[in-house]
Amino acid sequence: MVTVSDNDHVVIVGAGQAGGDLAANLREKAFSGRITLIGDEDSYPYSRPPLSKAYLLGNKIRSDLLVRSDEMYGRFDIDVKLGTRVKSIDRQRKRITFGESEHLDYDALVLATGGSPRTYPDERLNSSSNVFYMRALDQVERLRPHLTSGTRLTVIGGGYIGLEVAAVARTLGVAVTVIEREQRLLARVTSPVMSSFFDRIHREEGVALHTGRSVSGFDFSPDRELSRVVLDDGTIIETDVCLIGIGLQPNTALAEAAGVEVNDGIIVDSLLQTSDPSIFAVGDVARYPCSESGGTRRLESIPNSTEQARALAQTLVGNPAPYNAIPWFWSDQYELKLQVVGLISPSDAVVVRGDPQHDRSISVFYIRNDEVRAADVVSNPREFAMARKLVTKRAVVDPAKLGDASFPLKDLLPVVNSSFSVGGMPAYHH
Repeated sequence: MVTVSDNDHVVIVGAGQAGGDLAANLREKAFSGRITLIGDEDSYPYSRPPLSKAYLLGNKIRSDLLVRSDEMYGRFDIDVKLGTRVKSIDRQRKRITFGESEHLDYDALVLATGGSPRTYPDERLNSSSNVFYMRALDQVERLRPHLTSGTRLTVIGGGYIGLEVAAVARTLGVAVTVIEREQRLLARVTSPVMSSFFDRIHREEGVALHTGRSVSGFDFSPDRELSRVVLDDGTIIETDVCLIGIGLQPNTALAEAAGVEVNDGIIVDSLLQTSDPSIFAVGDVARYPCSESGGTRRLESIPNSTEQARALAQTLVGNPAPYNAIPWFWSDQYELKLQVVGLISPSDAVVVRGDPQHDRSISVFYIRNDEVRAADVVSNPREFAMARKLVTKRAVVDPAKLGDASFPLKDLLPVVNSSFSVGGMPAYHH
């Protein structure tokens, strides 16, 4: 296991949330060696979730997004190279190359390279001036002027990014159509109950939804802007602007070219070490052992990036900290905040607090092997705090009480490791 001393050089490739947090955490843990942070964007590390929420809406400015203040990097003696793309890794010499002919030698190399939006294999589409993807500040700033009252926005992809942008656009008076090829919204990340809830919310807000539909073609105007989206059932959607949110592709090319093991992410162990003992990976690009469900997992979330950065900093300074945090994240849509903790499985039993057909605040709990293993909570921060405790403790609870919105969740916390069985139960709706 590689650890670093005060004579060593830690090079971090990727100046996003994970990279910025790791650099700061190393200094906070009294590492006084050399740190170089390299990013291919021109901005200091910033938080990406607000891009499709408050920043797009205009409620935040650039400085609000920064992971740490600009001056912190100088104060902590962290060398930051912005607008710089690393070209290669020489593992034998422990050297990276960038720019025309520049290089840096490292003692520990951390890959925090994140991901890039999955794109359609259509050059006309991707070169059209009114088609956008959502990942970086400059993309959001180009999209924002298009979102004016009366404009027609087509969103391809009914995941978190697509729905968040749809919510912002409707708030701004934009006519919005969302296309999702799966039979329901958020199909890869949540249960049918929660999918149905957000389907209702978006329809109530005036969004036109096409689920279970694929895009079969695109039409373009004479000046090569996208003008129409054609669905597989023949539906034609006239559009002024298009946002494509069909997932994230992990940026593994640099690692793969260097012979580091990758598979839909950079493979790491519980200490976030890759197949090369001097190279580590954190954040959206890291595929790590999953203590919750076995196998490996790659998560795209700010808490995941932040907690991995904290764990790796501790490991690098000689106090090994296996990463086994329970995942949690959030999504803002309209005035609603969805908060999620844990990972669901298709076989989980489902317990619902509230009325998903009429309420705008509900909680959904997921039971596996008699234990509370995950929860989705909408616009109820106090209930989410209790849900996190239930999931962390893997509490065994009475499903009737869990599903009763009048029964305090805190009163369920002592009922841990009880023998109450909920195996094979149906979903409870209260």
